[in-house]
Amino acid sequence: MNLRSAVSTALAGAGAVWFARAVQGLPGSLGASVSDIRPYAAGSPRYRDGRFHNTDPVSVLGPEAAGGFAKDLLTRGGRGRPRTEVPLAPCLAPVEAGTLAVTWFGHSSALVEVDGHRVLCDPVWSERVSPSPTIGPARLYPVPVELQALPALDAVVISHDHYDHLDRFTVETLAILQPTARFVVPLGVGAHLRRWKLPEDRIVELDWDQHVEVSGLRITCTEARHFSGRGLQRNITLWSSWVLAGPTHRVFFGGDSGYTPRFADLGEKYGPFDLTLLPVGAYDARWPDVHMNPEEAVRTHLDLGGVDRRDALLVPVHWGTFDLAFHGWSEPIARLLPAAQESEVPTTVPKPGQRIDASRPVTVEPWWLSSS
Repeated sequence: MNLRSAVSTALAGAGAVWFARAVQGLPGSLGASVSDIRPYAAGSPRYRDGRFHNTDPVSVLGPEAAGGFAKDLLTRGGRGRPRTEVPLAPCLAPVEAGTLAVTWFGHSSALVEVDGHRVLCDPVWSERVSPSPTIGPARLYPVPVELQALPALDAVVISHDHYDHLDRFTVETLAILQPTARFVVPLGVGAHLRRWKLPEDRIVELDWDQHVEVSGLRITCTEARHFSGRGLQRNITLWSSWVLAGPTHRVFFGGDSGYTPRFADLGEKYGPFDLTLLPVGAYDARWPDVHMNPEEAVRTHLDLGGVDRRDALLVPVHWGTFDLAFHGWSEPIARLLPAAQESEVPTTVPKPGQRIDASRPVTVEPWWLSSS
């Protein structure tokens, strides 16, 4: 065999190995099929013609924007990445859950404590937000705590089935480590969990404005303005925000959503809230309907009843952990804080892994500046 043939053979072999790794576990990670999902989705008034629909129509990257999108992908460089190592905080969970607290683990993953209950929101512990272990947006810093170190949970809530919010590895691991926790999800998402062998009695699927009581905590599925999909099919499962209401405190978890005036309706119906967790990152002028920007997050907080509760705390999520857009890494916070100050909205920005006791006065430590 000559040198050229040997090199070609070696490259072909390396390519085959890379491809095998890229597709490893792919079918299972994609989740349930349309036929598996449809029986759980079809009864919803929001489900028409085989798809879920937003109350307010949305557009997501139409064909006319494709050229500019491709150009930005090629030229964005490291804009969306931290320049230095991101500081992590030790996860210090008290033995008993607090009355009102949140621990941010990165992106939209957060542990919420409400009146002695613990709810884990949109947990994603994988290295990549993708069905592939080698392709897709990678984590910009390590997870601040291993899943095994989490305290006992009452529930896990998931906002929708995009990979940066619903992670197969994390769900399967939590199902083992947290044997009594309920998995509370929007309509259709339960089919993914069934595909991953979660027991039926641990899955609760809800439509907007439906609720479940878990150990005295009321968990309500509420409206969001977004979309869903893990493969080529879009919107075959529902997307949502969540209300976590205990006897004395209420928390709103925004998950992933564009701005919508419907949040004011949710504020009237379920608010006001003591704490809101709202997305502030991955926004772009080409998809304004499905990802709110930082100023819209402040507006959403006020719509949810923050005008009446000036002590209600806003904690930003959905930023800084995966590079999913074209803005600078810390730009969401650089925009959020002035907007919050102007509107007199109390805001704090936890480090990854940091627990914030929202029942006490909080301060903002500008830890992100060292990595910006």
